[in-house]
Amino acid sequence: MKRLLTLVLMTVLTATALSPSAAAQPSGGEIRDRIAAVPGMRLLGERPAAPGQTVLDLAYRQPDDHRHPGRGSFEQRLTLVHKSVQGPMVLYSSGYDLGTSPDRLTEPAKLLDANQITTEQRFFGTSRPADPDWSQLTIWQAASDHHRLVTALKSVYRGAWISTGGSKGGMAAVYHRRFYPEDVAGTVAYSAPNNTDDQEDTAYDTRLEQVGTAECREAIKSAQREALKRREALTARYAQWAAGEKRTFQIIGSADRAFELAVLRLPMMFWMHQPAGACGSVPGAGATDDELYAWIARVTQFPVYTDQTLGAFTPYFYQLGTQLGYAQVTAPHLEGLLRHPGIQEIRSYVPKDIPLRFQPAAMADVDRWVRHHGHSLMFVNGENDVAVAEPFRLGKGTRDSYLFNVLDANHHISITNLTPDEAEEAVATLHRWAGQTRATVSGSAP
Repeated sequence: MKRLLTLVLMTVLTATALSPSAAAQPSGGEIRDRIAAVPGMRLLGERPAAPGQTVLDLAYRQPDDHRHPGRGSFEQRLTLVHKSVQGPMVLYSSGYDLGTSPDRLTEPAKLLDANQITTEQRFFGTSRPADPDWSQLTIWQAASDHHRLVTALKSVYRGAWISTGGSKGGMAAVYHRRFYPEDVAGTVAYSAPNNTDDQEDTAYDTRLEQVGTAECREAIKSAQREALKRREALTARYAQWAAGEKRTFQIIGSADRAFELAVLRLPMMFWMHQPAGACGSVPGAGATDDELYAWIARVTQFPVYTDQTLGAFTPYFYQLGTQLGYAQVTAPHLEGLLRHPGIQEIRSYVPKDIPLRFQPAAMADVDRWVRHHGHSLMFVNGENDVAVAEPFRLGKGTRDSYLFNVLDANHHISITNLTPDEAEEAVATLHRWAGQTRATVSGSAP
């Protein structure tokens, strides 16, 4: 651990030492003017920032359809954390909207002491056309948004660019590289699933039977059975909560259907998000309805299955149902307790007036590119993360790329969670991609 802390400390100190002097940098007002002068860019406001930083909220005009740029446009929301025009730039997206803290620096940005641009994905949040054509929500169109943005901002930031993201954001970063491989010098994708065959989900079932201990896995299955045996009482409570919060179930169909789907998703959600030691919190057969309901609500997040949340995430589920794919798990231990066949189908999450036509070649194409042509890619996954039961793989044609697994970890990971040797390799690679030369990291604390 001391070695790892030394690594991170020296990384930050060296990156800071390499940064140009403050005197050589534009002032806050000057950088605002330079960014606002980028064609298509609009300055929305400025956020409070740490010393030496300027944080700007921006909107960048993108074509509805990059193949036909004259047929309409929308503004893509962005947040820029500016430090130095000579320093590296980290391109980050969660794969969704901007979230509540788009100025929060990612791990690569911290390790490199880099600038950061956080992007909202097309159709998410306010980054959507007034009358959206859902067929334009594709991985190529989103990658083209990033390509156009990178091209525009390289007129200001001429240092190396690094892309990054976690989960769906990590997927988006890889898709961007698939179509525009030279836009950035390297990519760090955390916890990024790679569902190459949407009809074959046995890898997820296998992972669910391997993760954790047999006792913990059986406790979760028992809690699922108990929840469905007490369905009437727990569903009534769910419906009462929804009514009190003015939430509805028109998309999924009913509180009962939503409850069954939530129970089916319990094991995956547990292993993805619960902290180490959480097995002790799984309620047993003697738990009260209150205890069982509270545990299910915490693990599966009941608001997710209501119209009010599903509406905000319709772009996500649309992408799952057209290109990304969606894992469905088997549940033989729940035989005789399920009422709604097909409830796990992605159609359950998307309003019926939005057509879904799956394109099975999309993910297979990206997977082939990674294995045969990919370069400067870094995949970091958690050992216990069921979401990456089908991970990205490196192949004979993959160059200068790395696959790391964080031991006994879930969906929430970082490079600094790796073993000291792996963390050192990953950080050194990141600096090399960014064109930063740094002092050799000592293997012992100073």
